[in-house]
Amino acid sequence: MLDHVSIVVSDIARARAFYDAVLPTLGYGRVMDFEHEGKSYTGYGPPQKPAFWIYGGYGQAAPPAGHHLAFVAPNRPAVDAFHRAALAGGGRDEGRPGLRPEYHPNYYAAFVFDPDGHKIEAVCHAPGTFSDQFPKS
Repeated sequence: MLDHVSIVVSDIARARAFYDAVLPTLGYGRVMDFEHEGKSYTGYGPPQKPAFWIYGGYGQAAPPAGHHLAFVAPNRPAVDAFHRAALAGGGRDEGRPGLRPEYHPNYYAAFVFDPDGHKIEAVCHAPGTFSDQFPKS
């Protein structure tokens, strides 16, 4: 249904460093950067299709109440890697990787706040494998 999503960040360099480290764990990368009328824009996604945008140069970012973005993860280990990279990159934990059976039996997700306070999630809906039961530290 959605083509892309955009969020405003307070420090574009800090946000780029955070998302440059976090999104590759899910198979996404930085697709393009550009400047326009004193504002900075960076798009992330699969090659040739920026679907998640961060904007800088708008002043202090203030995430709206209830703001929440969920990124598709290809598997459960990618959710784990997303969470580790997010915390290492300055994010704050909002829910360690694990099953959320209240949503459905295979809902495996992790939640963090990015450096601007945007709540982001990585989620895998596929059933796990035997090796997923023994995550690497």
